[in-house]
Amino acid sequence: MTSKPTPKPGPRPAPARRPKPAAPRGRPAMLMLGGCFMLSAVLRAADPASALAVELPKLAAGAEAGAPPAPAVAAEGPTHSDLAALLETLREREAQLDARAEALATRAKVIEAAEAKLNDQMARLEEAEARLGALLRVADNAAEKDVGKLVATFQTMEGKRAGPIFENMDTAFAAGLLSRMDEAAAAAILSALTPEKAYAVTVHIAGQNAAAPRE
Repeated sequence: MTSKPTPKPGPRPAPARRPKPAAPRGRPAMLMLGGCFMLSAVLRAADPASALAVELPKLAAGAEAGAPPAPAVAAEGPTHSDLAALLETLREREAQLDARAEALATRAKVIEAAEAKLNDQMARLEEAEARLGALLRVADNAAEKDVGKLVATFQTMEGKRAGPIFENMDTAFAAGLLSRMDEAAAAAILSALTPEKAYAVTVHIAGQNAAAPRE
């Protein structure tokens, strides 16, 4: 009785791999939703009127509901007519400023010319005053010399001869001449005057002496 050959052991089968647990499907959506809300909060804090800050919550809501996000409406820029109107306004403003600057420049020239004319007139007036002052000094000196000559002439005359001349003379002028004369000559002339004329001349001389400054 023949023995059966023992079969050789074959290769062992590989152990079956356990399937990895699948990642939850809702986790990426939750992360995207949280990021949208955080970004929207930051944009609202920086600029409450920002269009992106308004649209992000809508995008997050659409992602949560599984609906495709609605496209953001782009803000409308200024039209060509708006830009043309703005340019025309700027040109008109520039023309107004140029006209005002020209008017101010013309006014400044007029004022400058008036000041130059006034300065010239003031210089001429000062020159005329200087000439007039010189002439008055010459006249005063000449008058003083003439008065001195008259005083010397009347002092040498007798009182009876000089009396009629002083009788017809202006009271103030006669008092001025007599106040410059010697006392003896003045007394002789006064004695030759009428009592009325002698009184008037004496009162005038007394008034001049009273009004004269005293040391």
